[in-house]
Parts: sequence; structure tokens; C-alpha cells
Amino acid sequence: MDSPRQSPNKNNNSDLFRYAGLGTQLFVAIGLSVFAGLKADKWLHTSPLFACVLPLAVLGGIFYKLVRETGKPKKDEPK
Repeated sequence: MDSPRQSPNKNNNSDLFRYAGLGTQLFVAIGLSVFAGLKADKWLHTSPLFACVLPLAVLGGIFYKLVRETGKPKKDEPK
């Protein structure tokens, strides 16, 4: 029978997928915000204001989320 505890290898794979998912979210969010910023600048006839501000705002939000996600204790670890 399987023990109730996870093996270390299984836990490492879980962490790998968790952080790979966060990296993918960062990459996609930055790309979409740059694209949206360029479109907004073209539509509003502004200098590259939104193309600079939107990715910075997204970076701030992603880093905030990253700190919250990585700072949480795991469910199977004591506080």
C-alpha cells in the first residue's frame, strides 16, 4: 500500500510544474500587456505611454502574486 506521505521526487515535480506555470503566466501576461498597450497607443494617438505603463503594472501585479504564492506554507507542512 502507498504511504500517506508523498515521495520527495513527486513533491519536486509538483514544485517544478507550479513554478513553470507561474513563469508561463508571466510571459503571456507581459506579451498581452505590450500588445494591448501598442493598440491603445495607436487608437488614442499617444506616444508609447500605454505600451510602457501596462507592462509595468502587470509586472507589479505578477510579482505581488508570486510573493503571495511562494510565501504560503504548503498544506502538508507545519506552519
